[in-house]
This record gives sequence, structure tokens and C-alpha cells, in this order.
Amino acid sequence: MLTYLIIGTTVAVSLICFGRRDLINRLSFNSYAILKRNEWYRVITHGFVHADTMHLFVNMFTFWSFGVYMESIFANAGPGQWGFMGLYFGGMIFSSLYDLIKHRDNIYYQSIGASGAVSAVLFSSILFDPWGIILLFAVIPVPGIVFGVLYLIYCQYMAKQSADNINHNAHFYGAIYGMVFPVLLQPSFIHIFFDRLTHIPWLS
Repeated sequence: MLTYLIIGTTVAVSLICFGRRDLINRLSFNSYAILKRNEWYRVITHGFVHADTMHLFVNMFTFWSFGVYMESIFANAGPGQWGFMGLYFGGMIFSSLYDLIKHRDNIYYQSIGASGAVSAVLFSSILFDPWGIILLFAVIPVPGIVFGVLYLIYCQYMAKQSADNINHNAHFYGAIYGMVFPVLLQPSFIHIFFDRLTHIPWLS
């Protein structure tokens, strides 16, 4: 399955890069290097590099939790493996566009991690199962659609605060991409969303 292949590759590359600042600098998302030096490979390679084991574990565990489900959805609904790859890597690219423009003249700006791609997969799962339970803070059970709204608000708020080293913009735009991409790929998916949104399981 593609989910496991992506996880395996990401874990391997991240482990190799731990403690290797030279490799991180070469593979990280750096708008200046991309636009001024034409190092466009960085829009993909940065998603295979993580800052530490916790960063890697959280992203890959989340991806595994929803990636297997979304891969099966795409396999059964038409788009297939290419559609799933478009979801994951498209989310990785789309979530980076804001920073590509914002930091285009900042030679020191760097971003690593698969958060944008993982957010895309997570929010696609909400599109297909809006009332499915997601554990907020890994403890509190929350319906997916409620989690999604809270998550987007949180990302926007934290992005404006700039109080940590987390790329909240990548999370936000990856999430938006995850909701929109499947519908663009197959418009009938929007009917599935609204049908399931209007049928709350515990009220039926």
C-alpha cells in the first residue's frame, strides 16, 4: 500500500537526516533557494525530513491513522493510487505556496515536515466521514466536522501569533486542499459529504 511505502520512506530519510544539518539544509523548504536557484525539488523533499522523533512520530501516526482509510476510498471510488498520490503530494505542494511567496526573499527561512500533506489526508477523511470520531489532543473524542472547524480556527489564530516554530499556515492550507482536491477530482464526492453531514449517526 502507498501509505506504508510513504511512511517507510519518510522514516528512513528522517532518521538519516537526524543530526545532519547539511542534509536538512539541502532538503528543507527554502523559498529563496527554490525561486532564486531553481531548486524546485525542495517542495517535495522537505516533506520527508523531520526535526526530531516526536515530530516524525506524530506526523506518521496521524498519516497512518487516516491514510489507509483514504487510500481504500480512492481505490474503490475511482481515482485510485494516482488520486491518492495527488492528495498527499499535492497537499504537500499546495500547503507550501503561501510560504513560497511570503518568504521568497528570506534566505534563512526553512521549513521541514509532512504536516501539510498529512493535514490534507486528515481533512479528506472528514469529507467522507464528517461524523467520524477524532481524538482531540489524542484523548477527547470529537466528531470530525467539529474537529475540522476548531482546527482551522486554531491554525489561523496561531499563525497570527507566530509564538512557536510550527508552520500553522501549512496545516491550514493543507487542510483546505484536502477538502477541495477530491471534489475537483470527482465532483460527485460533494454529494457524499452533504448526504453524510445531514445524517447524524446517533440521531438516526
